[in-house]
Amino acid sequence: MIQYSDDIRTRASKIRLLCLDVDGVLTSGHLHYGADGEQIKVFNSLDGHGIKMLQASGVEVAIISGRRSEALIRRGNDLGIKHLYLGCEDKLTHARELLQKLGLDFDQFSHVGDDLPDLPLITRAGLGICVNNAHWLLQKNSHLQTQLSGGEGAVREICDLIMDAQGTLESAHAAYLDPNA
Repeated sequence: MIQYSDDIRTRASKIRLLCLDVDGVLTSGHLHYGADGEQIKVFNSLDGHGIKMLQASGVEVAIISGRRSEALIRRGNDLGIKHLYLGCEDKLTHARELLQKLGLDFDQFSHVGDDLPDLPLITRAGLGICVNNAHWLLQKNSHLQTQLSGGEGAVREICDLIMDAQGTLESAHAAYLDPNA
């Protein structure tokens, strides 16, 4: 397990909503187009399982993305993510609406991004996070930069951090260590 500062752990312990960008966070950021122009996205299964465990621990997960694609809708549905905001130019407006809907404030909100459209969310979040390969301005303004890159398990790293800080990670792991427990 990665060791985090007391400040990061304290921030993570308060998170009730994890918000994710897609291209460059849940994927590597490479854009693949098929012969008919359809977008092909490659997701990391470690991230997916981390998201499911985080949701099971009681933390809401949302996706706010500048792009819209059928692959993303399917992935979000497969993971049980109820809050999908796709094709968003102004991510901050959607985040504010979601926080109000859930009765949360920015201290209880974490956003993970990789590029400039994510910066307004990262700078307001109680725990603003950028992936390892994010734009330098996000790296400069985030509370935390992941060790892993987008699409390569960075989201799982964050899910584990939040669950560990909230005391739910060990019990989530216990179910796999002792299936009879």
